[in-house]
Amino acid sequence: MSSKYIVRQPIKDRENRIIGYEILYHGENSAFGEGGVSTSNDFAAADTIYNFLTMNTDKLLRGALHFMTFTTTLLMKKSPRLFDKDELVIQIDDSVIIHPLAMHMIQQYKREGYKIAVNEFQFAPRYLAILDSIDYIKLNFQTMQELTLKNIIEIAKSMDKKCIAVGIDREDLYERAMKLQVDAMEGTVVAEKMTQKTHSSGYMQSNFFRLMVAVIQDEPDIDEIERIISVDATLTYGLLRIANSRYFSLRSKVTSVRQAIMTIGMNELKQWVYLLSASNAENQMDEGAEEFLRLSLMRANFCSNLMNYAKDMPISKSDAYLMGIFSTLNYLIDAPLEEILQRIPLCDEVKEALLKHSGRCGVLYDLALCYERADWSKIDHLAGELGIQANLLTSLYFNCMEEVNRIWNEITQATMPQEPVAVD
Repeated sequence: MSSKYIVRQPIKDRENRIIGYEILYHGENSAFGEGGVSTSNDFAAADTIYNFLTMNTDKLLRGALHFMTFTTTLLMKKSPRLFDKDELVIQIDDSVIIHPLAMHMIQQYKREGYKIAVNEFQFAPRYLAILDSIDYIKLNFQTMQELTLKNIIEIAKSMDKKCIAVGIDREDLYERAMKLQVDAMEGTVVAEKMTQKTHSSGYMQSNFFRLMVAVIQDEPDIDEIERIISVDATLTYGLLRIANSRYFSLRSKVTSVRQAIMTIGMNELKQWVYLLSASNAENQMDEGAEEFLRLSLMRANFCSNLMNYAKDMPISKSDAYLMGIFSTLNYLIDAPLEEILQRIPLCDEVKEALLKHSGRCGVLYDLALCYERADWSKIDHLAGELGIQANLLTSLYFNCMEEVNRIWNEITQATMPQEPVAVD
């Protein structure tokens, strides 16, 4: 029996703004969109997906648009109704389009207000006949000819349909999608694309890096952390804003750095500190930069949690957390990652993993990246190399995603106290 994985990937418009996420499933020799005739494997896969979605609806869809491919079997189970119509796009493929009862259900969902997307749209009568019910057309730029793509996109635009290019995992495919003026894209290159660098290399002089290393230690020095924060107005502002947020339900206002550290506690601080400097600079950050901050926090949590199961690792959970946190710095800071890491007191194993993907740390890092990118062909091998049971990965991934969502929501919803704050 093969392992079962579920992951989500961003879908971005031409300005690199996220319009939603696609939920990808792999397992039981069947994926969401694979297979035509219902088989025992199809039903097994549907049961797996249905049960997982039932338990994890809140984790999967929270305040964002999600694209999910539903087989005929899942449609028969009325799985789309697990989700709010404002947060779900029902994706279908050829196996649904050729099934009369499944298409009848799709039209019913459309009447109820759900949006519909078609995977790998084709110039065929059965596809053209359902255009009225379609909101999004997804086009595989790896397999389709440019002239065909151009014709489909022109027809779609004339009918006010949105076109999404998928499989954009090379720069030339990204350039072609931009040239053909698709509405949105997804793929490895898209996930890592930003409009511009968010910060200059001068940002390296911030106390942020010292603070990150200080809070991640197994036995953090509270006095040192207080000193680092107190001399940096940006970090002080962010810390006090979080400490006075509604989350902590305080009777009195937090007005000093030491008091804020004690209020939040080290467990929360080490999760949040990476976002402190960013949270006060919202006007300087585009949506793409925020996504990279969330991505780094997700990688940090995932790598750290994988350490609970990985065998014979030469680093600590704290090191693994730092590996994930710092993995996107070259996108956020206008400098090569190698130059950035020279200025940060990371252990050699983590630096080698980030720069060369080498050693057992490199295997752990690659496992996190492959899961994030839905690179199904490598996940089982990498997990096996680390001695991690592959069937643990999906629940670990979504537990981390839930934690990141919680942390991010608390930071973005935090409010500063009305009274002036003092810094010790």
